[in-house]
Amino acid sequence: MKLHQLKGYIQCIYLVEYPQGLLLLDGCCRADINELKRFITVELKRPFSDLQLVVVTHMHPDHAGAAHKLRALTGCKIASAKTSLHWYRGFNGRLLHLTDILLAAWVAGRLGKPKKNLWYSPHLKPDFELVDGEALPYFAEWKAISTPGHTDRDISLLHEPSQCMYVADLMVKVKNRFIPPFPIFHPNQYKVSLLKVRDMQLTALWLAHGGEVRLSESEFAHLSTVAPRLPQTPWRATKIKAKLWLRSRKG
Repeated sequence: MKLHQLKGYIQCIYLVEYPQGLLLLDGCCRADINELKRFITVELKRPFSDLQLVVVTHMHPDHAGAAHKLRALTGCKIASAKTSLHWYRGFNGRLLHLTDILLAAWVAGRLGKPKKNLWYSPHLKPDFELVDGEALPYFAEWKAISTPGHTDRDISLLHEPSQCMYVADLMVKVKNRFIPPFPIFHPNQYKVSLLKVRDMQLTALWLAHGGEVRLSESEFAHLSTVAPRLPQTPWRATKIKAKLWLRSRKG
């Protein structure tokens, strides 16, 4: 197994290389497709169709945005967590989908990236739905580990031989400190997921925003301490800012 870490549009891309095929640990941004194709065909000198499986850890633009397009281009399969409902469902879900795309574009602007088309379908159509502890199709060394909190369906991907795990957005590294992601829709589940990963005593963690890291007990404790007690969502943040603005106007 060879793990290739690429610099994506706004996140790290983790591409796993085996002789029999390639595994993409997350669905990336739509803007990452050309770079991913270039790396596979030019750097690895393999056909793009060697991409065998794309895992979508959750539905945000930098984790699901390229999945459907990659399947259309390469014939790969898509795997994600087993759920009964779409994440972006109903009218509010569509608004949230648009909000998340705009937020991803804002992050790209802060990083000095050129504007790109980030649109993707709000409804994922996976080929495989995974439950906690289930091995990935075609890649039995890897297991899906349920780690919700950021959303209701987050999964992490454990490479059993190395005891390293891709944890997606379970935490974010900013200025050499680890902080919870934004948003957190399910704060209680988030803390349970943190403890679950801590207790696994892993060799290393691979972050979507921070690369390969190793967290100490004190760093896990800090994360748990600063994790929100109430949901932190775009709607809640907007309401709080609106209330503060109204108070300032009245004052």
